[in-house]
Order: sequence, then C-alpha cells, then structure tokens
Amino acid sequence: MKRVALITGGTKGIGRAIATTLAQKGYNLILTYSTDHKSAEDTAVALLKDYKVETRLLQADITMPDSIGQIDKYIEDYDLRIDALILNAGITCRDTFEEITLKDWERVFFANVHFPVFLLQKIIGKINAGGSVVFTGSLMGIEPHSVSLAYGVSKTAVHSLVKNLVKFLVPYDLRVNAVAPGFVDTEWQKTKPAEIRKNIESKIAVGRFCKPEEIGNVFLMLIENTYFNGEVVVVDGGYLYK
Repeated sequence: MKRVALITGGTKGIGRAIATTLAQKGYNLILTYSTDHKSAEDTAVALLKDYKVETRLLQADITMPDSIGQIDKYIEDYDLRIDALILNAGITCRDTFEEITLKDWERVFFANVHFPVFLLQKIIGKINAGGSVVFTGSLMGIEPHSVSLAYGVSKTAVHSLVKNLVKFLVPYDLRVNAVAPGFVDTEWQKTKPAEIRKNIESKIAVGRFCKPEEIGNVFLMLIENTYFNGEVVVVDGGYLYK
C-alpha cells in the first residue's frame, strides 16, 4: 500500500516542491490550497502525469477555523490514513509596526500557529504510528527582519512549538520536526527586482537562492530518517556568513 502525505498549501511554491519530491518517492498526496483552483489542478495533473501518484485536492482556507473540520471530514469520508503531515501553508502581513492592526496580527498567528496546532489535534488519530509531522518554519523566525514583524514572530513560535510537541506526540509514535528555509527560488521570489535579489545573494555564502528541489529533499529527509525528532533544520545557504 502506498504511503499518503497531506501537505497544506501543497500546490504552489515550497509546498509544490515538497509534493513533487514525495511524488518521486511514490507517496500519494492530499494537497490543500486556498483560492487558485487552476494552479491546483495544474499541479495535480502534472504529478499524475510525471509520477503516476494519486493526488487529491482540497480547498481549505487556513485563516478560517471551519477549515480544520473540513479537512478532518474529508479524510474520514474517504477512509484515508496519513503517513506524513506537512504543515506548510502560511500567510504574512507586511504592514509597518505603526500601521498593523490587532486583527491582522491575530490573522497571521491563527494561520501560522493556531491552525496547524488544532488541525494536528483533530486528525492525530488518522496518522499512522511511525509517521512524521513536519512544519515549515522560516529563517525570518531566527534572523530579525524588518519586513513583517507578525510573520517573523509567528515563525519563531512555530520553531518553539516543534520542540514542545515532541513529548506530546510520543504516545502516538509520531515524530515532529521543522524546516526553516531561507530564500527559495519559488515563483514569488522570482518576481523580486534584480537589485534586491543581488543584495540578498550577496549575503548568502553559496551566493544564490535555494532551488525548490533542494528544499523538498530536506523535508523528505525529515520524513524518512526516523532519528530526527524535535529538530528545526535551517536551510539558508549560509545566510549572513559572508
């Protein structure tokens, strides 16, 4: 029986890179997405064509509490069991410190911290023993950044959450880890002006952005290497080492 991975935000960017890597290893996939149905369908079609894996799509808004029950019901209705849960979806808010509202601050924290916690709580009985939970953290949760205070602090919370969840998941025979990517060459990053990209690359020891497949391989390592537990693996190419 093929293993099954559920990836939130699995149809674009880092999520799609993770989905592609796991498809190459033969995982069937459940991918959630927010609004772009065309992009989600394109991802599913490509994965089926290239790797012959079953790819299920589920629209779920991580800013809405009802989406937690929606995902749980989908898994239950189709009698699915999960081997790997990748809590990847997240949002940001780029308002300045002077302008950000409590509502927007709470929205970022709900999507990036509260949603994955209570999704995991809801579906934990549907994850197979020996399975793996992997969060997407961020370099911005480690290195201070001036662009999004809410995002950076929420990702710091994600990193702490991983450490704190370890003992709580022992009774379920589940491991939990996180990947903290630096700058990954996703579609969004490619829209950055050339001058900004060059400035970022000048701070990275290896001199370039991370390739999507490189970040996907780190997620795969954490899923399949059964001795990783409670780790936050930073993948930043040596940021600020130059």
